[in-house]
Amino acid sequence: MARILIVDDSPSQLFGIQRLVEKIGHESLTAEDGASGVELAKQAQPDLVLMDVVMPNLNGFQATRQLSR
Repeated sequence: MARILIVDDSPSQLFGIQRLVEKIGHESLTAEDGASGVELAKQAQPDLVLMDVVMPNLNGFQATRQLSR
């Protein structure tokens, strides 16, 4: 079982992906914006991050760059 972090500013997308991830037997963590996604990823050390690209403030590209440093 993998721990998967889902980062998306759309509540319906977040819920749908979370439901799918859990249905196939994985643990899901969620964040509603790039900044909280980066913080949660640093704390929880997920196996996979599914990141939306278009988000306000810190977009998916910027958040991914921060995580890769």
